[in-house]
Amino acid sequence: MAQKNLRTFAKARTQAKKTARELWQKGQIAGLGTSRTYEDGLKLVGDWMRQHGGGALHELSLKRAHQYLSERASQVSQSTLDRDRQAIQSLLQHTGKLTLEQRLQVIKAEQQQTLKPRAYTPQQVSAIRERMAPHNALGLELAHAAGLRAHELFTLARRDEATPDQRPVDPAKFAGHNDHTRYIVIGKGGLIREVSIPDYLAARLEAVRLDQPRTVRGRGILYQQRYAVGGGQALSQAFGATSRSVLGYSMGLHGVRHSYAQQRHYDVQRLVGDPERALRIVSQEIGHFRAQITEVYLR
Repeated sequence: MAQKNLRTFAKARTQAKKTARELWQKGQIAGLGTSRTYEDGLKLVGDWMRQHGGGALHELSLKRAHQYLSERASQVSQSTLDRDRQAIQSLLQHTGKLTLEQRLQVIKAEQQQTLKPRAYTPQQVSAIRERMAPHNALGLELAHAAGLRAHELFTLARRDEATPDQRPVDPAKFAGHNDHTRYIVIGKGGLIREVSIPDYLAARLEAVRLDQPRTVRGRGILYQQRYAVGGGQALSQAFGATSRSVLGYSMGLHGVRHSYAQQRHYDVQRLVGDPERALRIVSQEIGHFRAQITEVYLR
């Protein structure tokens, strides 16, 4: 009796890693951080396919993608479900089952995400800063003053050393920042944008400028660091530990980015007289691709 041919496939993680790399190489993913997120999401899709009839990741159909997301909707929050949908959408565009203009249907998560305020007061930030090592204290001050993510501190560059990506910009962006200096950072999704740093902090930053850029690794991504300032996971961990020691709890370093967004939204509203326009301006300043994301920071 002839033996039935059985197809074998690489492990889900291997397939997902290969696919995410191909998406990044083709420009469907803007940055390596997004590539890692897509890899994690597609790995789960690969595992699901093995449990539901088999097949390689690139064989995922529109029907099975919808089935997977519908099941996932009962297990995760809306933000996680949306990330999964975006990863699968890129996969289906890559395999030709969707055109680049087509989009997967948005599915609503059954779980209600509990959004807790994450902002720190200036007094709390100051109390935490006083207990941190100098390089981390400076990183914290910069993050708080300019709304920076932890990894963006590794990418700080002078305005003449890099060119920001071309995006629509409101004329009132950075309004009121008269005693500030513009720098460049590379944000989430590989977005290169201007940030505005108070002159007194810019002077301290330039005092720790490196003679030559050095390569640092953060969560598997390599950065060219020009300043000896704390950043990345090491700063996040130091901040969390110090916050718990000083305040008895931690909302994470990302909480000072929330603080910037809230104070800046208040200040810009007073300048332009329009809350919705102020929201768009703050969104541009902190590097969000959609203003709706910034709304979460204002709670």
